[in-house]
Amino acid sequence: MPLITVFYGIIITMYWDDRLPAHFHAEFGEYEAKFDLDGNVIEGELPRNKKRLVEAWAILHKEELETEWKLVKNKMPVMPIDPLK
Repeated sequence: MPLITVFYGIIITMYWDDRLPAHFHAEFGEYEAKFDLDGNVIEGELPRNKKRLVEAWAILHKEELETEWKLVKNKMPVMPIDPLK
């Protein structure tokens, strides 16, 4: 599972064997959620304040996330995306 970034205790990853729609995973403690590349929750949950941080980060990095998805689907190494600051 390629690590994309970490910020405020939130770990962002993508999995090589995931299926469409394009998405990423966000983990915080015992919480985990799947987000589409627009920052919308597909399934799971995060605490509300962490969810908002992930949504904002995804909006800022949508093009990079699309590129990462293509890399992961081709089992190529990902490039880290800047964390939310």
